[in-house]
Amino acid sequence: MRLAFFSPMPPAKTGIADYAEALVAELKQLADVTVFDGSRAAFRPEQFDLALYQLGNNPYHVFVYRHALAYPGVVVMHEPNLHHLIAELTIKQGDWDTYLSEVEYNGGAEALAYAKRVEALEVGPDYQGLPMMRRLLERSRAVIVHTNYAAEQVRRQGFEGPVARIPHGAWIPPADRWAYRHRLGVDESTPLIGIFGFLKPYKRIAESLRAFQRLLRVEPRAKMILVGEPHPDLPLGPLIRALDLSASVRLLGFVVGEDFTGYMAACDIILNLRYPTVGEISGTLLRALGLGKCALVSDVGSFRELPDDVCLKVPVDASEEDILFEYLSLMVSRPSLARKLGMRAKQWVEAECNWERVARLYASFLQSVIDGMEWRETEQASKSAQESKAPPASLPDEGRSSPALEDLSLEIGSYTEQSPSKDSLLLWAPPEPGARNYMAAHLSRLTKTLAITPRGGPSDRVLEMGSYLQITPLLKTQLGYGEVRGCYYGPAGQVVRKNARSLNGETFECELDLFDAERDVFPYADGYFSTVLCCEVLEHLTSDPMHMMSEINRVLKPGGYLVLTTPNLSSLRGISAILQGYHPGFFPAYIRRSGDDSVEARHNREYTPIEIHLLLRDAGFEVVLLETGPFIEEPKPELGWVEHLLDTYKLRTDLRGDGIYAIGRKCGSVRNRYPGWLYSGPEQ
Repeated sequence: MRLAFFSPMPPAKTGIADYAEALVAELKQLADVTVFDGSRAAFRPEQFDLALYQLGNNPYHVFVYRHALAYPGVVVMHEPNLHHLIAELTIKQGDWDTYLSEVEYNGGAEALAYAKRVEALEVGPDYQGLPMMRRLLERSRAVIVHTNYAAEQVRRQGFEGPVARIPHGAWIPPADRWAYRHRLGVDESTPLIGIFGFLKPYKRIAESLRAFQRLLRVEPRAKMILVGEPHPDLPLGPLIRALDLSASVRLLGFVVGEDFTGYMAACDIILNLRYPTVGEISGTLLRALGLGKCALVSDVGSFRELPDDVCLKVPVDASEEDILFEYLSLMVSRPSLARKLGMRAKQWVEAECNWERVARLYASFLQSVIDGMEWRETEQASKSAQESKAPPASLPDEGRSSPALEDLSLEIGSYTEQSPSKDSLLLWAPPEPGARNYMAAHLSRLTKTLAITPRGGPSDRVLEMGSYLQITPLLKTQLGYGEVRGCYYGPAGQVVRKNARSLNGETFECELDLFDAERDVFPYADGYFSTVLCCEVLEHLTSDPMHMMSEINRVLKPGGYLVLTTPNLSSLRGISAILQGYHPGFFPAYIRRSGDDSVEARHNREYTPIEIHLLLRDAGFEVVLLETGPFIEEPKPELGWVEHLLDTYKLRTDLRGDGIYAIGRKCGSVRNRYPGWLYSGPEQ
């Protein structure tokens, strides 16, 4: 599929430019995309299967609008209203004749009569009542919107072609909350409230400032920042001074993207109010939700479609200011509630609005337009949601199933009742005392690993990497795989036949293939396995872990599973160690040579849960489970003070167990062979 993609791109001061940049990055994984951003590059329609137009209601989209009229394609209506854009093309250029003609074309004689009063400077344009979309919609092959509200508005304008509702993609960016709080001079106990984006009057900023003024009476430490380009119709400086808020409110103005995200991360509460609205959904709001922020929105238009448990909705009637104050007071006085709301918002964004899912829906719909086929939104959304499960932002306490694990259980069987027990594992413990002691110490990890491993059937094959035959027999005897293979480090091409005997007399045989997982091609055909276990291997690798991940991807069938476990560098134990001056690694020691001159592989690099998420994603996997838990059964010092420290600074207290347990589902080829977060040096 060859797509011509029309949109302003960064550094244009429009949120759609950031949206387009993120979407293009994902669409390029699925289609041949050429971006037209208003530069002098010539567009030759015969070179493309379809043109895609990102349309916003502001001057940055003039070139997009003109191309969409000249070369019909699929238009993305970020808001179902183009009146400001048409006014920019006509009134702002002194072309009243064209404006009046467009108004009549869209609204008839009554609208024309009103527009003549606009020309006479008696009234302002009817921006909300007359969306001015008719001409564009008549020229378009199909329309994409982000909400049901916007879809209804498009249909009301008489458009009868295909309309797809595709969620607005959301950013889940990394940001240093405390660096930006330090920059603002705000300590860990100060409530910080933020308003972000173009600071227009309809964003209820005056109402927000008055509610904040009331909040200061009950919480005088509270601060507010306004981040974005001020609007000439709303003189904020005089308003702040008139409300005597100069000591508590800072107007930061327009800031670049990294700072925009950083200041948002610094906040505890985000206000994203707007009324009147023309049906747009806010990219700024979704960025805030992706950061796990407590957000307040206006209970109107598309915002009503947001789940009630991911944001607080403020009415736009006479009670607006009172309820806004009450919500602010509640969230400031009970910060744990604000954090819980933010975590639910982050989970929702990760599951429903991640860019990979959005791009798949785009590609599916655009292909249906090219093929002239009907696109069924509910089926596509459901399919995409199943294929794009993201790791949960906040997992329950250790020992309980996470939401992601429960979802996976529904698909491939229940783990809670049928998982191999510790007793069944000990039946297969090797007879050597050292091996038995190791297995006993690691029993929690081994049991957990088997518990999360998808069940197989007679036709399924499973590969256990770094196999010691500790859990290997149970992959066949209790998880049901028809063929079980193992592999280990050694000279490539050699195969060792191993066998084990349980305490009750049951026997198990398995072939172990020897090779170097970081250098050699794995000795298996493409798509050979249903499941691969890579448990306590990753941390031992010395030079090229993505080679191993690439080969795992290759030998797994489409939709196959990778079960990956590894120590957690950012565990409570690790944080405690580094704060007290010790190495945070789980096993940083060098290993002394034994008498037979053999050396066990030491830990070379340990990982954090976020890095495991990135590793799986770059290797072409969807993360369907990411959690932490116990690693070795041994007494541990009390680490409650570390949890208290994290909670005080509003840092994540989940994903802090000693071991990382992850499941990835193969969803495509390797996305990034040498990701920058893992490799340095010249580009390959």
